[in-house]
Amino acid sequence: VQLQASGGGLVQAGGSLRLSCAASGRPFITYGAGWFRQAPGKEREFVASIDWSDGSTRYADSVKGRVTISRDNAKTTVYLQMNSLKPEDTALYYCAADSQLPSDIMYHYWGQGTLVTVSS
Repeated sequence: VQLQASGGGLVQAGGSLRLSCAASGRPFITYGAGWFRQAPGKEREFVASIDWSDGSTRYADSVKGRVTISRDNAKTTVYLQMNSLKPEDTALYYCAADSQLPSDIMYHYWGQGTLVTVSS
């Protein structure tokens, strides 16, 4: 599966962004998809994931209540709606498949990343 992430940009603190991740090709996503992020000088960390079969979601504590992961009915696009953004949310955001677990080693497919910059 190929993943194409988009939607990043520069936003002021308190603002919102919606990231998109379009999936194409084979194999189809079976188990789930997730979003991870990596800030400069830091390790990649889990942000959110969604189970492909029942739509159940998981969130990192750092974003819980501010971020919503979802997928479209065709199950070809995953979204990450981010609200009340903080400067510490600044990072390169990656979408990944095919898992619903909060560990990057469980994901075999990765998008190219989209940069989110939050100014104070």
